[in-house]
Amino acid sequence: MTDTPVRLLNLLSLLQTPREWPGSELAERLSVSPRTIRRDIDRLRDLGYPVEATLGAVGGYRLVAGTAMPPLLLDDEEAVAIAVGLRAGAGHAIEGIEEASVRALAKLEQVLPSRLRHRVSTLQNATLPLTRGDGATVAPATLTALAGTVTGREKLRFGYRAGDGVESKRLVEPYRLVSTGRRWYLVAYDLGREDWRTFRVDRVSDPFPTGARFAPRELPAGDAAQLLVRSMSRAQTELELDVSFEAPADFVTARLPSHLVPTPTGPTTCRLRTRSTDSVEWLALRLALVDAPFTIHGPPALHGHVDELATRLAASTRP
Repeated sequence: MTDTPVRLLNLLSLLQTPREWPGSELAERLSVSPRTIRRDIDRLRDLGYPVEATLGAVGGYRLVAGTAMPPLLLDDEEAVAIAVGLRAGAGHAIEGIEEASVRALAKLEQVLPSRLRHRVSTLQNATLPLTRGDGATVAPATLTALAGTVTGREKLRFGYRAGDGVESKRLVEPYRLVSTGRRWYLVAYDLGREDWRTFRVDRVSDPFPTGARFAPRELPAGDAAQLLVRSMSRAQTELELDVSFEAPADFVTARLPSHLVPTPTGPTTCRLRTRSTDSVEWLALRLALVDAPFTIHGPPALHGHVDELATRLAASTRP
């Protein structure tokens, strides 16, 4: 193998497996002399890869942890596995993943060969994850498009559906993606409204990077997460939720989102008392899905929405 760059990549691929490689075995694998292997090891060290050599009659090499993260070389199966994992995590806004995994997904999908991108999409479309919560999922392609414009400081056009169902077209300067654990939000400066706005990413459609660059503006105060918290507190009204269930607490807990946790009041009963910023429409639907008798003690507005939901469901079964 006389092509030095190709040989170095193959050598790096071998060293990234968690084992120690005798120099003679590396030389045999790459069809070169042990002296060439020693020179190639020195080249990898010069590039920042921490290759450790062990002494002995045979001697060996292995890649160890260094002070910085060097580029990794992935085979086809590893690339597909990582892409699928990042897509699943990003698409369902798993708590703790946040923006870093979306940037990683954007970088990986940018360089995936078409054959691997097709395999990732096929596997993603053929699986159905079991999730808890309100089911507000995000298309990974949307997240990666938004992450790319944030990183590249590129103006972005997209369609947006507000909470009341009104649809609009937006042109923004994207600033940051923020994950709350349950949902993704885009913090951006809205050029049409001439003000800072936060957008739920699951309500974004047809994101289109315009290619036009912009100089980042200063946030009014704090960071993107603080701006999002202030925006949500202005837009949402807390409800005093009080509901009792004729079912064990663990049964009800398994059928409610993770932020709604009832307290046992007996072996076969429980009661949910909490503050909630969720809409009464959404709460009515979630209560109906618990599949157990319940009584609403508050708020009053929830009574009307449950009655309305019951009327619609009953009407749908009439001839």
